[in-house]
Amino acid sequence: MGAALRRIQLGSALSAFGLGFTVPYLYVYVAQVRDLGAGTAGVVLAVFAMAALAVLPFTGRAIDRRPLPVLVVASGLASVGAAALGFASSVPAAVLAAAVLGAGTAVMQPALATMLVWCSSTATRTRAFAMQFFLQNLGLGLGGLVGGQLVDVDRPASFTMLFLIEAAMFVVLGVTVTTVRMPRPASLGEVRPSDASAAKGGGLRALLSHRAMVQLCVLGFVLFFACYGQFESGLAAYGTEAAGIEPSTLGLALAANTAVIVVAQFVVLRLVERRRRTRVIAAVGLIWAFAWIVAGYAGLGHGSQTMATAAFISTYALFGLGEAMLSPTVAPLVADLAPESMVGQYNSAFALCKQLALAVGPAVGGPMGASLHGPYIVTFVLFSLGITALALRLGRRLTPVQDQPSLAAVPSRVVAVSLPESPESLGGREGGDVVGNAPAPASAPAPAGH
Repeated sequence: MGAALRRIQLGSALSAFGLGFTVPYLYVYVAQVRDLGAGTAGVVLAVFAMAALAVLPFTGRAIDRRPLPVLVVASGLASVGAAALGFASSVPAAVLAAAVLGAGTAVMQPALATMLVWCSSTATRTRAFAMQFFLQNLGLGLGGLVGGQLVDVDRPASFTMLFLIEAAMFVVLGVTVTTVRMPRPASLGEVRPSDASAAKGGGLRALLSHRAMVQLCVLGFVLFFACYGQFESGLAAYGTEAAGIEPSTLGLALAANTAVIVVAQFVVLRLVERRRRTRVIAAVGLIWAFAWIVAGYAGLGHGSQTMATAAFISTYALFGLGEAMLSPTVAPLVADLAPESMVGQYNSAFALCKQLALAVGPAVGGPMGASLHGPYIVTFVLFSLGITALALRLGRRLTPVQDQPSLAAVPSRVVAVSLPESPESLGGREGGDVVGNAPAPASAPAPAGH
């Protein structure tokens, strides 16, 4: 399965490279280049994320059945939206293009995650997700760095070129994944117990009754709201308005974010692989709280412009360190909590929480970052500390092996390892693994986390 995994990772990285050309400049493009105002920019960014609310609830089951065709359609839709946004000069055109682009990119995420699960084993899954995150951020950072050298706020055509490059990279993703031969879904059943309770109760009902997954979704919302939901809206607005950062410096800040991920990703991976996942996430909350304090100094410290710029770039770098710690913990945990028949639906549900945060984040952070500088920083310091509290609470809901996969005696594919021999033990293990609340017996293999 090495060839399939490599092609998926390549397509994912190239699409991220295309995104990097526009992500740091979307707020500036709508508000300043197209002269539609800060309010419209916030609406466009919110619509970009809220489009997921319309598509993700209906795509989970399709992803579970055939993730590859779903990914191809989603990448085509995202390509159309990116090209349209590059030519949008009015509010309705910008909003419609953002909706199409947001719908496409929203579906791409759980489809890619499900394909990674199908093409990896327990021993390789954590590193597969870490590698995906590494390559995506490398592509994102390189795209932002190159895009920063091409943009000119006085030439709208330069931004149109960036959006066309982004559209082309989405097409490349769709073409690349069509060459992938996915393993048969039935092969997963040989190493993963089926989930009869999920089949009887219905996907959404089973997911909502899974308390650990619900808590993880809440935590995911706060994570993305406090970080990613601010990158291209509130933090960009705060940097340009409060700290006096040049638009081209936003690309450098994103490059610094990527550089930290590139340097730290696999060093961090070795450190967190044998530690409790929830403790790692809790540490990320503390790191991000400090990052927001540094951002506060950039805009409110009244130092030199050089110091403000350095502090602003350092904020993105600190966010990158936290992101490197999250990549081998959160995404594999979603897969570990999912029953066999619902991997795509669990990935879609988590992506939905992410997109909801990305919808609310710009709507809240954009206006605050542009005008309420002090309250903006205080608000997101508190949200970052909330990440720590939520992560520690989630740790009490997980089984020991779900929280620390290195404790597993025998590796498995996703939720549980090889089936117990006796029918009686089979029934007992299935209930505990699906719900994620009952601890695994010490003498039996426990759910794996990789």
